[in-house]
Amino acid sequence: MAQGSATQAAGQGGEGIPIALTPIALTVAGSDSGGGAGIQADLKAFSALGVYGASVITAVTAQNTRAVTAVHPIPEDIVAAQIDAVFDDMAVKAVKVGMLGGPPVIESVAFGLRDRGVPLVIDPVMVAKSGDALLPDSALIALRRDLLPLADVLTPNLPEAARLLEGPQAETEVEAEAQGRRLLALGPKAVLMKGGHATGKVCVDLLISAGGETLRLQAPRRNTRNTHGTGCTLSSAIAAGLAKGQGLPEAVGTAHAYLQGAIAAADGLGVGAGHGPVHHFHQLWR
Repeated sequence: MAQGSATQAAGQGGEGIPIALTPIALTVAGSDSGGGAGIQADLKAFSALGVYGASVITAVTAQNTRAVTAVHPIPEDIVAAQIDAVFDDMAVKAVKVGMLGGPPVIESVAFGLRDRGVPLVIDPVMVAKSGDALLPDSALIALRRDLLPLADVLTPNLPEAARLLEGPQAETEVEAEAQGRRLLALGPKAVLMKGGHATGKVCVDLLISAGGETLRLQAPRRNTRNTHGTGCTLSSAIAAGLAKGQGLPEAVGTAHAYLQGAIAAADGLGVGAGHGPVHHFHQLWR
C-alpha cells in the first residue's frame, strides 16, 4: 500500500512521523482575507478533494473581491519555522507554492522545501485578479534561480509566463506551447500553460513535459466575472491529486475538471461586488 492512502494501516513513518490515514498536502502561500484565493482557496480545494491541508503563510493581505488594499510580508524566519513545524510532524505527500513576495522569503521557502522528497506544484503568483501586483520585479531572479528548478510542475498563466521569460504574452496556442518549452529550460519537470487569459470560445491549457507529448485540456470559456482564485484553486487541486498518489497527467486532468465545475457554479455564490470566488464545494452544496 502507498503511504498516505485511505487504506494505509496506522503506524510510524521515517524519523517517527506517523503515517497518515488521510493524504496530506501543504500550501505555502499568502492569506486572502476575502477567502477566495491564496491559503483559503488552497485549503478549500484540498478539503473538497478529500485531502487534509496544512499551511505556511508567507504574507497577510487585506483583500476582497475588488482590490488588495494592503500586504504584510511574514518574516522569512517565521516562514521557515512553519515549514519545519509541518514536516517535523506530518507525512506531507505534496506541496503547492503560491504567493511568496520578496527574495528573502523565496530563498527561505526554496531552502526549506529542497530535498523533502515530495512533489512540488509551483504557481508563480504575480498579480491579483483585481490587477494589484503581488510579486515585485526584484523577486523574479530569485524565483527563477531558486524555486523553478525544484518544481515538478510550474503552473503559469499567460501573463506570468511572459513575465518569467521577459517577453511578450503568447497570443496563439502554438506560441503558448513554445513558451512552455522555454520555461522547461529553467528547470521545472513540467509546465502547465493556463489559457484563461487568452481569447476565444474555448479555453485551452497545455501540460508540457520534456520527454512527452503535450497534453491538451480544453473547456468552454464561461461568461462570468466570478473567477477569483482560479489559479490558486487549480494548482492546489493538482497538489491534492499528487498527494493521493496520482501521476501528473491524471492529477492535472482531475484538477481541470474540478475547477471547471467550480467556475460553472460560481455565479450561485453571490460573494462580493467585484470578481467573486469560484465555488470550491460545488460537489457538496449549492
